[in-house]
Amino acid sequence: MGQAVIGIDVGGTKALAVTVEVGTNKVVDREASPSSDDGPTLVDTLANLVARLGARTGREVAAVGLGVAGLAHQTGVVHYSPNLPGLGGFPIGPRLQEALGVPVVVGNDATAGTFAEWQLGAGRDTDNFAMVTLGTGIGTGFVVDGRLLRGASGFAGESGHMVVDVDGPSHRTGQRGPWEYFASGTALDRLGRKAATSGEFPWGVAKAGGADAVTSQHVAAGAAEEEEDALRILDGFCREVSQGLANLVLVLDLELVVIGGGLCSIGEPLRAGVEHWLLELLLGSEYRPAVRVVLAKLGAEAEALGAALIATKVL
Repeated sequence: MGQAVIGIDVGGTKALAVTVEVGTNKVVDREASPSSDDGPTLVDTLANLVARLGARTGREVAAVGLGVAGLAHQTGVVHYSPNLPGLGGFPIGPRLQEALGVPVVVGNDATAGTFAEWQLGAGRDTDNFAMVTLGTGIGTGFVVDGRLLRGASGFAGESGHMVVDVDGPSHRTGQRGPWEYFASGTALDRLGRKAATSGEFPWGVAKAGGADAVTSQHVAAGAAEEEEDALRILDGFCREVSQGLANLVLVLDLELVVIGGGLCSIGEPLRAGVEHWLLELLLGSEYRPAVRVVLAKLGAEAEALGAALIATKVL
């Protein structure tokens, strides 16, 4: 049956694995399993997951790639992960490699997703772009001058934590005013509830059954129906997203931004709003080639797929 590489997106509650056929990059199987921030427990969970996938497809598992949110060092040690706090300092890569007897490559999940979109998705044939995942937080990854940007330790891409307002509110990390506070899915939840509480989003209150129950999903649903208040809330959110993006474009001279993550499902209203505000906020935009904004193509499996594709490089 040939060889396969397995990529795993290791999240705080779930590990999503895909089996990728070597040579074709085709996903031939997938499975999700509960995750854990206890290192030894997680090693056992992932080893069993790999064993099941390998047995089902009948392919030899030649390598494994892990995508982990946070500071996943290129040595395979997770230095810090807000979603897996107990994993800090644990050598997940070396331990899993010892358990499986095949190479294990560890990296940041957003960087892995960026690689997948570059090879197979919305970033194909593009040498300079950013992948921005908008979910509970913000993850970013970059392709610069035709190379995946990893940084000195593999930590590149933690842009959600760059400060955009030094006097801003405190984030759960303890930072004041990071981009993630204003422009993540959590932020859109907060904007929707704030508008609902102040009487500026009655449509959302009616749909949710109460102001406190309003979430980003109600804003998204309202925007899809072209409800005026939902569109206004979403427009303000898109401005916050673009404020951080403008900083990234100034530093890296990007030609493309790929929007992924859970909020990608909002679709065209989000994409168009971000593109509009990026043009408005980017210094010197009238003298630059337009920066395109597109939606990611690979969906929820992008991080796992990218982890697998990166792992094929060790073969």
